[in-house]
Amino acid sequence: MYADPAPDAAPASQPGLPAGPEPGYEPDFRDRTAELAVVRPPGRAARRAAAAAPGDGTPGGGTPGGGTPGGRAARRKALQEEQKGARRRGKPRTGAAVELPPGAGRAARRKAAKPSTKARVITGVATGIGELAMTAGLVMVLFVVYTTWWTNVVGHRNANREADSLQDQWDQSQKDGAPPPAPDPRQPDGFAPGAGFALLYIPKLGVRVPVAQGTDKQKVLDKGLAGHYTDPKTAMPWDNQGNFAVAAHRNTHGEPFRYINKLVAGDKLVVETSTTYYTYVVTNTLPETSPKDIAVIDPVPKKSGFKGPGRYITLTTCTPDGHSTYRLIVWGQLQEERPRKDGKPDALVKDT
Repeated sequence: MYADPAPDAAPASQPGLPAGPEPGYEPDFRDRTAELAVVRPPGRAARRAAAAAPGDGTPGGGTPGGGTPGGRAARRKALQEEQKGARRRGKPRTGAAVELPPGAGRAARRKAAKPSTKARVITGVATGIGELAMTAGLVMVLFVVYTTWWTNVVGHRNANREADSLQDQWDQSQKDGAPPPAPDPRQPDGFAPGAGFALLYIPKLGVRVPVAQGTDKQKVLDKGLAGHYTDPKTAMPWDNQGNFAVAAHRNTHGEPFRYINKLVAGDKLVVETSTTYYTYVVTNTLPETSPKDIAVIDPVPKKSGFKGPGRYITLTTCTPDGHSTYRLIVWGQLQEERPRKDGKPDALVKDT
C-alpha cells in the first residue's frame, strides 16, 4: 500500500525540469507574455542620481570603497578647494606640500614659503639691471630721433623764417625806393656775427638757405643756416675779386648741403643780396680732403683748377655722409651779376 504524501510537502523536482520558484516568490499574473525578461541598464538620469548619492567610503563617488563623495563636479570643486588651501599655506599650486617638520605652525609655513635673502637680493639686482638697460635703450632711441629728425625740423623752420624775413625787408626797401640798410662799419664786412645778409640758391637741389656772418656752430650752423668764413677771412660776393666761401651741415640741423655731392661742372649757384643776384657756375669738386686743408678757401683755391685771381665761390661740408671725418668741396666761378630790381636770373626762373 502506498501512503499519501503529506499535504504540506513540496513536490519533488523531477530530473530535467526547472526548479520551482524560490521562497518568497510571488508571481505577477499580469505578465501574460511568453518572452524572456530582458534586464536593461539604468538610464542617464539614473546614473546621474547614483553618482550624486552620498558614498559609503568606496572610491569614485557613491560606490563602496572610499573617495570623495559626489559626482565629477563635486570632485572638481573639492580639488579646487584643496589647491586654494595649499596656496594659502605656502604650497605649490600642483598640491605638492612643502616639507615641514611635524607640528609646524602657520609662522613656520609662512617662513618656508618666503624666498631666501640671497634670492631676493639676486632678484632685485637683476630687476634693477633690466630697468637700467630699458631706460638706456629708450634714451638712445630718443637721442637718435632728436638728432636725425627733430633738429632738421627746427633747422628748416629757422632757415625759412630767416629767408622770408630777409626777402620781405629787401622787397619793402625796393618798393619804397629807399636804399637797403647800410652795413655797420663797426662790424667785419658790415655784419655782426650770426646776422643774415644773403640767400644761397642751389637750383638743381631745390635749396634756399640764408647765409649768416661767421661759421659758429651754435649761432649759425646748428640753426640751419650757411655760414660765411670770416676766420680766415674770405671775400664777399660784391668784392671785385676773391673767394666767397661758405659752410653748412650735411646731416642734421636742416642739412642744407645734404646733396651737394651731386653737383657737377655746369650746375648753377645763385647768391641773392639786398641789391643784386650773383650767378656762379660750378667748375670743379673735391670729393674728400682733410678738415685742416684751409687752402681750399684761399683767394685762388689750390686744387680748384683756377689759374689766377677772380670772383669765386666755395661750398664746404662734411663727408662721408653721416660723418665728419673729411671735407667735401665744391668750387664755382661768377658768371652773371644782375640787379635785383631787374628780376630773377635765368637760373632761378627756369627752376621755378
